[in-house]
Amino acid sequence: MNEDDDAAGKLELLNSRVVACKKCPRLAKYIRDVGREKNKPRRHSGENYWSRPLPSWGDPDARLLIVGLAPAAHGGNRTGRMFTGDSSGDWLARAMHGTGFASKPASRARDDGLVLTGAYITAAARCAPPDNKPTPQELANCLPYLQAELAALKSVRVVLALGKIAFDAYCRAVGARGLAFAHGARYDDNVSGRTLLASYHPSRQNTNTGRLTWEMWAEIFATARALV
Repeated sequence: MNEDDDAAGKLELLNSRVVACKKCPRLAKYIRDVGREKNKPRRHSGENYWSRPLPSWGDPDARLLIVGLAPAAHGGNRTGRMFTGDSSGDWLARAMHGTGFASKPASRARDDGLVLTGAYITAAARCAPPDNKPTPQELANCLPYLQAELAALKSVRVVLALGKIAFDAYCRAVGARGLAFAHGARYDDNVSGRTLLASYHPSRQNTNTGRLTWEMWAEIFATARALV
């Protein structure tokens, strides 16, 4: 068995554990409730929601690891794939496609044919939280999954954290202290050989207000591509 097969097997097993996870009763109830027909927005009426913890996905030989906050209630929690089915997913897919990490510029459904090359996507929390705010304990419950992914993804050279919660989760996972989140911040770890990049999350709250512009976003991915 080569390293790629070994990583793929470890990640597949880990993802099966994630999907079956029931560590956080508040989140388990919330993701089920969001998927009930009476709670769906009209545009998603009649759709079957995933309503389970989300597995990570991408290339087991990834050199770029993207860490998000958590699935969106009507995005990933609906479609069953991280950064899929909402505006944040489209921003991410478009930037990744433009820098050669993704086969398509949009992320709409689990079966849309989108393939990641040299990149893997995960999150600080694997269940959609109310108001996009997981509790400290919920984040702690998910932390071992991120740590296991980092151990399996041996080719990763750049970690892109989307938002402060994702940034802090990665720092906790690797035991890094004293690092400050700021859009565009870069931290090189000479021990692991990884570089940590920080970006604002491509949420509508950030993109619609201009806090995160497309130019800022594209520059982050250009930097990530140059580093890997």
